[in-house]
Amino acid sequence: MAIEIERKFLIDPALLPKLPAPFVITQGYIPAEGVTVRVRTKNAKAFLTLKGKREGIVRSEFEYEVPVDDAFAMLQELCPAPLIEKKRYEILYEGHLWEVDIFEGENAGLYLAEIELESADETFAMPPWVTREVTDDRRYYNSNLRTLPYVRFKNEA
Repeated sequence: MAIEIERKFLIDPALLPKLPAPFVITQGYIPAEGVTVRVRTKNAKAFLTLKGKREGIVRSEFEYEVPVDDAFAMLQELCPAPLIEKKRYEILYEGHLWEVDIFEGENAGLYLAEIELESADETFAMPPWVTREVTDDRRYYNSNLRTLPYVRFKNEA
């Protein structure tokens, strides 16, 4: 079984290093009970991802590459609007890959960093641009940003 062990953090964009070329991501969610079903285009590729219930920072994750045309059809026909739009930058920091997402649309102004770990108790160095952990704050789950966009709660965050 595939497992995702992930932590999320808010970041200060003014402290980010020079960023590499981004991945342009559009993603939507197919309504389902008890599982998250995500459709994502990432540059010229597309993926269908199934995620199980989160237990702490761990959950099952199954991801499959799908034809891009199929993904666009699923995004249009099966995923309720709005879609999540963001640019993703990969930054290697002290032996760990950090994914920095800069959101667009109704989530503009949101800068999130994610790190995937090998185990729930793995230690890692915190980059200077990380400000606050939001792993347990459900508002920052991409699937929830669709229905409660950042623009609606950013002044409370």
